[in-house]
Amino acid sequence: MSASEQYVKAIVREEIYRSVSNMDEQKWDDWINQGNDNFKYKCTTYSHEIRKDLTYLILSRSEMKPYFDHLPKHNSDHSVLRRHATVYTVDISDDGKTAEAVTSFLITRELLDGENAALLSGENRLYLTGKYYDTLSIDGETVKFIQREARVFTRRFDRGTHVVF
Repeated sequence: MSASEQYVKAIVREEIYRSVSNMDEQKWDDWINQGNDNFKYKCTTYSHEIRKDLTYLILSRSEMKPYFDHLPKHNSDHSVLRRHATVYTVDISDDGKTAEAVTSFLITRELLDGENAALLSGENRLYLTGKYYDTLSIDGETVKFIQREARVFTRRFDRGTHVVF
C-alpha cells in the first residue's frame, strides 16, 4: 500500500470518527454537513421472525434538518447516548474518488430519569450494537459522506428514542 493510499484511508477514518463524535455531542448540523448534497442515511436490521430486512428510518440530506429541528418537540428519553466505534475496513476505489468503509459500533445509554430514577440515575447500559456501512466521496483532502447505513443488531428500542444511530 502506497503512502498516499494510507493517507487517504487515514482521512476517511478521521471523518468517520468525527461523525460519531458529532452524533454523541448532538451537533446535528455538523453531522449533516459531513454529507454531500445527495447524502442518504438509513437504519436497518434483519428480522429472524419474518426472515426479511426491516427499515426503521430513511432520510435524505434535505429531510435531515427539519427532522432534527423537531427533536426538542418530541416526548423523548433524554438519557445520553454514547457511541464507541471501530473502523474495520476502508476500501478506496480504483479511481480514488470514493471509499467504502465498514465500522462496528456499540452505543451505551446513561440513565437520567424515569422509573426508579433515584436508584438508576447515572447507570450506563449497553443500548445498541451494529455496523455502519459508509460510502464516501474523496476530493483531495475533502471527504464527504454519500451514504450511511446503520445496520443494527438490536431490534428493541426503548420508548422515546428519536435520534439517529
